[in-house]
Amino acid sequence: MYAFPFPAPFLAWTPSFPELAILLVVVIFLFGAKRLPELSRSVGKSISEFKKGKEEAERELEAGRTAAESEKAKEKEKEGVKSK
Repeated sequence: MYAFPFPAPFLAWTPSFPELAILLVVVIFLFGAKRLPELSRSVGKSISEFKKGKEEAERELEAGRTAAESEKAKEKEKEGVKSK
């Protein structure tokens, strides 16, 4: 195991404040100050749609898992009744 001066190796590549400030300036130059609010709104909507889709998929998986478990329980009951 390696000894890192950081809590985890990935923390060595996290951007600091000056890097984030430079990134913000580059984004403003690329998209312009007028388009930034529109861009931010569209990113926010995309993130919320992704979260909704993820939650829906998790619910469907849970419903399928519950249905499969109840089906297995019914099969075990039938096997127990047949063997008696």
